[in-house]
Amino acid sequence: METNQLKDTDRVTGLSAGDLVVLGFSGGLDTSFCVKYLTDEKGYEVHSVIVNTGGFSNEELVQIEKHAYTLGVKSHTTVDAVKTYYDNIIKYLIYGNVLKNNTYPLSVSAERLSQALHIAEHAKKLKAKAVVHGSTGAGNDQVRFDMIFNIMIPGVEIITPIRDLKLSREAEIDYLKSKGVEMNFAKAAYSINKGLWGTSVGGKETLQSKGILPEEAWPTQVSKTAAEEVKLGFVKGELTSINDQKFTHPSEAIQFLQKIAGPFGIGRDIHVGDTIIGIKGRVGFEAAAPMVILKAHHALEKHVLTKWQLGWKDQLAQFYGNWLHEGQILDPVMRDIEAYLESSQAHVTGDVFVQLLPYRFQVIGIESAFDLMSSKFGKYGEMNTGWSGEDVRGFSKIFGNQTAIYHNIKESNES
Repeated sequence: METNQLKDTDRVTGLSAGDLVVLGFSGGLDTSFCVKYLTDEKGYEVHSVIVNTGGFSNEELVQIEKHAYTLGVKSHTTVDAVKTYYDNIIKYLIYGNVLKNNTYPLSVSAERLSQALHIAEHAKKLKAKAVVHGSTGAGNDQVRFDMIFNIMIPGVEIITPIRDLKLSREAEIDYLKSKGVEMNFAKAAYSINKGLWGTSVGGKETLQSKGILPEEAWPTQVSKTAAEEVKLGFVKGELTSINDQKFTHPSEAIQFLQKIAGPFGIGRDIHVGDTIIGIKGRVGFEAAAPMVILKAHHALEKHVLTKWQLGWKDQLAQFYGNWLHEGQILDPVMRDIEAYLESSQAHVTGDVFVQLLPYRFQVIGIESAFDLMSSKFGKYGEMNTGWSGEDVRGFSKIFGNQTAIYHNIKESNES
């Protein structure tokens, strides 16, 4: 792509060469392009920040920092947000057993909000003239980042080179190559976003309504074939132990479980959803630990919560997940729902037994001191100890009394 084409389509106003801008940086294709474009074409002083929400090892973070400085940033900052990401967002997704469209554990949706909040704080700290993100103009992330920035740092310009220049991945690659940037451009054929709560994978196969990602596109390759049983220990709704190994923070348990379940190919799927901007979209994802945890947690809840606790929690959690997906984490109603979800977990304590198999898993059962399926009160379909047959006969008559009256009157007036 010619340099003059980039300048001609620039929409940023109010900034001059030398102005300080903060860029949310991942080290991938889009944000690498942003650094070169903003430094070489615009002359801005770019300060990059990466918010690690569980998707990077220490070695990867070191390489990303090196890459940022090679591209030309003035400073680079790494924010460790793994525990705060869990404490402020993931915890409530588990409490609510949240799956978007009964499929997707909101891996990227939740992650982007955590990143946006930290990037905004960094921009505020550096007194930046502008904040930059690498979102395209076709997805949800642009809305999430823009909305968080508008709320948290009003008046700070938002720069989005990929969106404003309407760049394809091929055009970005051509530009970076023309600048002598060395990257693994073959890997850039797939957009991979890895985090504590799952990994999304986008590529040419997800740009149409039919197609599955090839084996090599999945970040975790299948290497386990023999069935394996794991015991997940929950305390008040939070995963605190696996196979009796205790963890100081639930985020550590999630990462540990991912290493166990990921090699089975568990949690791979394609999500088809409605974007915030009104179009349909497909994305691949792998989320072994999140899927196992959500289903195990839900199984435990079905044993220890009452009918109406489960019923109302499902309704609130569905709204919570949808509103979170659309970037509305700062809406005060979210704090209200979180308070309810937290309260509902008072007795969600016990062990859940799960069998892991290639590409699937199954919940075997639970053990909990709060199990309402107690034989002391009867066995479903067999016997009871809390009431007699005469009690049920009377209850059934009273329970259906109003409906019986309705039908009696209806038939009397129609005859």
